[in-house]
Amino acid sequence: VEKTSEYIADIIESGYDVVLAHGNGPQVGRIVLQNEYASAVTPAMPFDVCGAMSQGYIGYHMQQGLEKVLRARKNGKRVVTVVTQVVVDKDDPKFKAPSKPIGPFYTEDEARKLEAEKGYTMKEDAGRGWRRVVASPMPVEIVELDAVKCLMNGGFIAITVGGGGIPVIKDENGNYIGTAAVIDKDLASERLAEDIDADALVILTAVEQVCINFGKPEQKSLATMTVEEARRYMAEGHFAPGSMLPKVEAAVKFVESKPGRKAIITSLDKAVEALEGKAGTTVC
Repeated sequence: VEKTSEYIADIIESGYDVVLAHGNGPQVGRIVLQNEYASAVTPAMPFDVCGAMSQGYIGYHMQQGLEKVLRARKNGKRVVTVVTQVVVDKDDPKFKAPSKPIGPFYTEDEARKLEAEKGYTMKEDAGRGWRRVVASPMPVEIVELDAVKCLMNGGFIAITVGGGGIPVIKDENGNYIGTAAVIDKDLASERLAEDIDADALVILTAVEQVCINFGKPEQKSLATMTVEEARRYMAEGHFAPGSMLPKVEAAVKFVESKPGRKAIITSLDKAVEALEGKAGTTVC
C-alpha cells in the first residue's frame, strides 16, 4: 500500500486534482467465500452487501496509506472514502444472460440444489466445477456524485466507485434497491470521469502500454491510439475480455464523450510520465 501511495502522491504533487477508484475482485471474492463456508453458522449476506464491505475496507487501507505519505511530505491534503452506489437499469439485457462468476466451486448436484433453493444462476466453469454467475450491467448513474463533487470542491481526495460501485436499481418510488451484479470497474470509472467533467481518465494496470498481438512474436506496444484504431483493434480481437478490453472500451467512451478529453492506460509507476506524454498509451 505504501509504494502505491507514493506513486499516487507523486500525481497529486504534480498539480493534478485527483479522484480515485479501485477494483475489488479478490477482496469481495474472499468475503463471498467466508459467507458461503460459514452459512451453517450465520446466514450469508447478499452480494451487494459484500461489495459494500469490500469498498469500506479497501478505502480504509488506501486512506491510511496515502495520508501517511502525504503527511510525511508535509502535504495537507486529506483523503475520504465514499461508499458508493451505482444505478443500473433493471432492463439491461445482461441481466438475462449473467456471465460473471463469483464465489466458490460446487459439484453439479450442489449447484442444482442452490438453483432450486436460492434462485441462483449456476454455470460450469472450464472443467473446474460449477459456480454462481451474476450479471455485469452498464453503470447508469452514480448516486453519491454530489457528495464526491462537494469533497473535491473542499480540497479532499475522494476514493469512490470502488469495485465498480454497489449495483442498485431505482424503484418506482425513487428508492435504491441493491441487486446481485458486478459493474465493471473501468466502465464505472469512466462514468465517474464524465460526470465530474474530468479532463483525463487514467486507467492504471500491470503493463506500461497497451499492446496488439500480445504474447506473440509480432507483439507491438502502442504509445498512442486513435478511437478509430482502438475500435479496429477491438474488432480484430487484440484485447482480452475481463482484462484489457474493458479498459480500452472505457477509454474510447470517455474520449468520445466530449472534445478535448483524453484517456491514458499505463502502469502506476509510469502515471506521472504518462500524464506528461512520455509513457503509457494515450487514446485520443
